[in-house]
Amino acid sequence: MPKYTLTVNGQQKTVEVAEDTPLLWVLRDTLHLYGTKYGCGMAQCGACTVHFNGQAIRSCVMPISALEGAKITTIEGLAPANGLHPVQKAWDDTDVPQCGYCQAGQIMTAVAFLKETPNPTDEQIAGAMSGNICRCGTYHRINEAIKLAVKYSKK
Repeated sequence: MPKYTLTVNGQQKTVEVAEDTPLLWVLRDTLHLYGTKYGCGMAQCGACTVHFNGQAIRSCVMPISALEGAKITTIEGLAPANGLHPVQKAWDDTDVPQCGYCQAGQIMTAVAFLKETPNPTDEQIAGAMSGNICRCGTYHRINEAIKLAVKYSKK
C-alpha cells in the first residue's frame, strides 16, 4: 500500500492507505479526527468540508493520492491555542447549532469564504453558503453568525 505525507492541522502525517481513499476516511479512520462529518458522500451537502492549502474542499470525494504534500486544516485545527476562531466564537454567540451535525462543514466553508471576502453582503453570504445543507434549517442564524464574525475579525 502506498504512503502519503501531508500536513494536518500543522503536524506532518504519513499515512499508508489505498490511493483512492477519500481524505474524509483518512481523517476519521486513520488519523482519528472525528470533527469532519460524513454526509452524502457525493460532495453535495458540505458536512465534510475541510481546508486544502487554505481553500474549502469536500473531503468525501478528494482522493488521498491528489493531496501529497498538502496542508489540510480540519475543524479541530481551526482555533488558535488560546481560544476560538472568530467564526467559531460568532457561531457560539449566535447559538447557530441545533443538532450540530453539519456545523463543522458550515464553519469551515464560512472561514474560507471570509478569507476571500472579508466584508460580504447578505447576497454574497447566501451564495457562498448555498452549497452547505443544514437539515435543521438554521440558515438565518448562520448568516447572522457570519456577519458577527466579520465584526470580531476587525477587533
